[in-house]
Amino acid sequence: MIEHTDLAYGPASRNRLDETGDPSADGALAALESFYYALNHRDITALRADWTSDPLAQLNNPVGGILRGGDLIADLYEKIFAGSLNVTVTFGDVVAYVGERHAVFAGRERGHYVAPDGGRVPLEIRTSRYFRYEDGRWSQYHHHGSIDDPDALRAYQRAVRG
Repeated sequence: MIEHTDLAYGPASRNRLDETGDPSADGALAALESFYYALNHRDITALRADWTSDPLAQLNNPVGGILRGGDLIADLYEKIFAGSLNVTVTFGDVVAYVGERHAVFAGRERGHYVAPDGGRVPLEIRTSRYFRYEDGRWSQYHHHGSIDDPDALRAYQRAVRG
């Protein structure tokens, strides 16, 4: 199945980790929504449960660079959650590519973060996320995010890195 959807997952997302055992596309969507719940609610426990612990899980993004391994990925998010950045995004304009044991969701994250001076800074990231059904549940194995505007990218990196 390949389709452009009207899905949008943001601050109102729910923790649906208990539904990720469903081997259908609904289980994959539960894992995707659970990630955005974890991100927007700064819930590191839910985030760790959403990502696989596989050492070849990979995150490629403007903040962490390229990280491999579910534990390293979760550690990066834990640092972000502990800081003052307070990222809030909604994932939308989603194209879903769903097969029997894999799912890719590609779209855009739009939202903001709180800058060190307390101001809200707009954030737009091209995003793709890959989930795999393995060991009786859907887990996130890969994320790629890109910020196209070089000035916005530098500002975001500075805000995250301090």
